[in-house]
Amino acid sequence: MTFYSKLPHIGTTIFTIMSQLASEEGALNLSQGFPGFGADPVLLELVGKYAREGYNQYAPMSGIPELRQALAEKTRLTQGYLPDLADEVTIVSGATEAIFSAVSAVVRQGDEVIVLEPAYDSYEPAITLNGGVPIYLPLNSIDFSVDWERVQAAITSKTRAIMVNSPHNPSGFVWKESDLEALANLIRDREIYVISDEVYEHITFDGEKHFSLGAHLELRAKTFVCGSFGKTFHVTGWKIGYCIAPKNLTDEFRKIHQYVTFSTVTPIQFALADYLQVPDRYLSISAFYQRKRDLFARGLAETGLNIIPSQGSFFQMASYSHLSQISDQELAKEMTKKLKVACIPISVFYSDKKDDKIIRFCFAKEDQVLLEALERLKNLSLVL
Repeated sequence: MTFYSKLPHIGTTIFTIMSQLASEEGALNLSQGFPGFGADPVLLELVGKYAREGYNQYAPMSGIPELRQALAEKTRLTQGYLPDLADEVTIVSGATEAIFSAVSAVVRQGDEVIVLEPAYDSYEPAITLNGGVPIYLPLNSIDFSVDWERVQAAITSKTRAIMVNSPHNPSGFVWKESDLEALANLIRDREIYVISDEVYEHITFDGEKHFSLGAHLELRAKTFVCGSFGKTFHVTGWKIGYCIAPKNLTDEFRKIHQYVTFSTVTPIQFALADYLQVPDRYLSISAFYQRKRDLFARGLAETGLNIIPSQGSFFQMASYSHLSQISDQELAKEMTKKLKVACIPISVFYSDKKDDKIIRFCFAKEDQVLLEALERLKNLSLVL
C-alpha cells in the first residue's frame, strides 16, 4: 500500500523544535509563545471548586450558557456590541480549533484564501486540508502594516476568505480603524469571509486600542472572531478559546466544531464564567505586559540588535542584518547552544522562508528570566 500525506510539506513545527532544543541545552526558552508564570490563584481555586463539586461531564456543544453570557458581556464592555449568546457565541478547545473550524465552514475545493505574511503556522494547513488554495501576500516590511492596494490586486473571483491577525504574531502590529474600513470596502460587494485571529486582544501597548472586526457593523456580518482565554489569563495549556460570528456563520461553524472536539472541559468553563465577572481581571492585562515589554526592550537595545517596535501581543522582534548575514534559523540554533537563550527565526512565518534577518522573542516570562536572558544576549558577538 502507498500512503499519501495530506500535508506532505509539513514537518515538526519550529516551536516544537526550538523548545526541545532549549530543553536539551538548558537554555532560557523565549521561543514558544507561552507565559512563564502561573495563573491567578483565584482562577485556579475556581477550577478546583467546580471539579470537586462534580462539574466533570460533557458541557453543551456550544459551551455552557454562563460562560457564553460572560463572554458576550465582556465583548459589550470592550468592543461596544453584544453578541447573542445562543446563536453567535461558541466555546471551543483553543483558538487553533476555532480557526480550523471557521476555515472548514466556508472554504471549499479550489477556493482561494488570502494569507498575510508573516503568518502563524496553523493558517495554511487549515486551508489546505479543506481543499483551499492559500494566496500569500507580504505585509509592509517596515512596520508590518497591511498594503491594502496589494490585497485588492490579489482578489479574484475565486477568493473565498481572508485570514487576518491583530495584534499580530510575530510582529506585534495592531490594526487601526482605517484598516477595518479598508477591508470593509474591499469585500463589500463580494462573497468573501474573514477569519480574524484576535487571541492577543487584551495585550496592546502605548495607548493602542484593539479594534475587533466584530465591532465593525459591516464586517461583523462576514467575520469569524477567534479568541483565546488561555492567552489572556496565562493558561495556554488549558486550550480554551471561542468564536463569535453571526448566526448563519455560527450554524456552519458548529457543524464542524461538534465533530472536531464537540465540547470543552467543563469545570474550566464554569470557573472562567465566574472569573470574568470582575472586568479588571482582563482590563489590567495590557499594563501588566507593557511593563515586561518595556523592561525587555530597554535591555535588548543594549545588545546591538535593532528593535522593531511591538504595539501588542507578548512578542518582541529584533533585526540583526546590520551585524551579520547568518541565516535566522542558524542564528536561533547557535544562540540556544552558545548563549543559552532560545528565540524563533521569522523566516518560518513565510511560505517561501524569506529571511530578513529578524528573530522573535517571547517576553511573557518572569522578570528575573528576562533579565538573565538580556545579560546572556550581551555576548551576541559570539554567534554573529
